Amino acid sequence: MRSIRIELEDSVFGKNKVKPEKKIMKLIYNHPGSQHNIPRVSLVGAGPGDPELITIKGARALGEANVVLYDTLVNESLLEYASGTVLKICVGKKPGYHHYSQKEINHLIVDLALRYGHVVRLKGGDPFIFGRGFEELSFVSAFNIPVTVIPGISSALAIPALHKIPLTHRGISESFWVITGVNSNGELSNDLMYAAKSNTSVVILMGMKKLPEITEVFSSVGKENIPVVIIQNGSLKNERIVSGTIRDIVYKTKVKKIHSPAIILIGRIVRLYEYDMADKIESFNNKYRDVRKNSNNRILSNIS
Repeated sequence: MRSIRIELEDSVFGKNKVKPEKKIMKLIYNHPGSQHNIPRVSLVGAGPGDPELITIKGARALGEANVVLYDTLVNESLLEYASGTVLKICVGKKPGYHHYSQKEINHLIVDLALRYGHVVRLKGGDPFIFGRGFEELSFVSAFNIPVTVIPGISSALAIPALHKIPLTHRGISESFWVITGVNSNGELSNDLMYAAKSNTSVVILMGMKKLPEITEVFSSVGKENIPVVIIQNGSLKNERIVSGTIRDIVYKTKVKKIHSPAIILIGRIVRLYEYDMADKIESFNNKYRDVRKNSNNRILSNIS
């Protein structure tokens, strides 16, 4: 096991690479490992942010973990499911901390599994929806370490639902797209143009920095007036929302200072969100006012 660790350290944390924060590495290698724990890895989806939206199976895996590697967007209250003696390391982007590359994370998962046993890789949303989960699964599996995938509730599905916006609805949207705001080259996905030409709901993740370009794509196919809603920090107490159309959403976002992390939802389905509850109540009252009036008259007639 020692020789494997040295090889992994040399390939990832060697002289030609940026070394992780010394304090973290000291914690890892001074932490009491166990030769009796069988190496295994669980890729766990943490859900959209609200800690109550993790699955029961995901919470159970955390309770059985020897090590937890978690992303920045994971709600840290979920770490309470793990034992207090468990090694917990944030491997996401965080100001003032070492930024782990995906290659470093892959090696770290294997190294810690061989040293401690059960490693839970806790990822925001669902590990297989823009979470690079399969990259980690493939790398770990190459070392003959068993990997279990525990799905999570993706923000693409959960956040609209929490605001009572169905991604599909008869007569409005028969399907939906879930698209990344940027591809691996830092550019807009080519699929965005196909989505813009369709009449379906379009959910864009990690797209706030590309919002002006996104609106240009929809405008180019005559969709300037299609409704849009952007939800920042969805499911959390500091959630913020702005709605508008393709034509004005960039301006409204700047005015309200909405930024990442946020989901962008585009399509006619957004009108269900904009349909104010007061209007629904008024519409209901108007529709049934005459019915109630006639009914009351009949009751009074019977009494007299």
